[in-house]
Amino acid sequence: MVIRELIKKTAQTLTNSGKENALFDAQQIIRHVFSFTAIQLVQNYETDASEHEKEVTKLALRRASGEPLQYILGTQEFMSLEFFTDKNVLIPRQDTETLVECVLENTKDCTTFLDIGTGTGCIPLSIAFYNKNAKVTGLDISDDAINLSKKNAEKLSLSDRAVFKKLDILSQIPDGKFDVVTSNPPYIKTSIIPSLQEEVRDFEPHLALDGGKDGLLFYKRICSIAPQFLNPEGMLFFEIGYDQAEAVAQLMEDNFEEIKVVRDLAGCNRVVTGRLKM
Repeated sequence: MVIRELIKKTAQTLTNSGKENALFDAQQIIRHVFSFTAIQLVQNYETDASEHEKEVTKLALRRASGEPLQYILGTQEFMSLEFFTDKNVLIPRQDTETLVECVLENTKDCTTFLDIGTGTGCIPLSIAFYNKNAKVTGLDISDDAINLSKKNAEKLSLSDRAVFKKLDILSQIPDGKFDVVTSNPPYIKTSIIPSLQEEVRDFEPHLALDGGKDGLLFYKRICSIAPQFLNPEGMLFFEIGYDQAEAVAQLMEDNFEEIKVVRDLAGCNRVVTGRLKM
């Protein structure tokens, strides 16, 4: 069997399992196994594939079961950068790029950044990559997430400007003072999680999804304690669910001013930001 035939066979397996992007997924799996670029894949359509056929089939069956492609491949692109990802962290999503772009646009003179619930580290590391003066700190309750974010810092040659620490934001207070705090916290209502898309519900960590009964657990906590570790006039940036803008903005009103809601490319409310009151 040559690679062209293996692509067709793999795509059919995924189609039979109901995957909408079967051909794309099949090509990505085969590129991963053979370590091909997109061009190399095309150039090698008639190359014998027998040596790696079993490995491709194994990964295709994982995808057919619903496991996200990003976990199978072990990477995900975010802000035009490649990040390692695995089952212990939320997969970086394009929606979150709105948060990073908003931060970069509004904090050009800031140098110290704190990200709460950092996961892969994609938010603070993207900030550090595009703001050469930024020193970033990422916090997460998960040891696995901290280890992965450190690995991503090394991959992007940012270890000298990026620190990652374990901390439970619901019971602990971050050390130090920062110009900017960012967070894409768990914001799904507990009752909603069983109805989420299969790939999210069954494979992504609930620790990174569950925002409590009303989905606002982490927003309430961070809004109340942020003044303790923000510099004067420091800024807070939240990613939010599509229907949470008003609720999160209200939570910020006690300690923040200049509160704004920013929409993503799809026109959905995606970011709420404000400046610490003097």
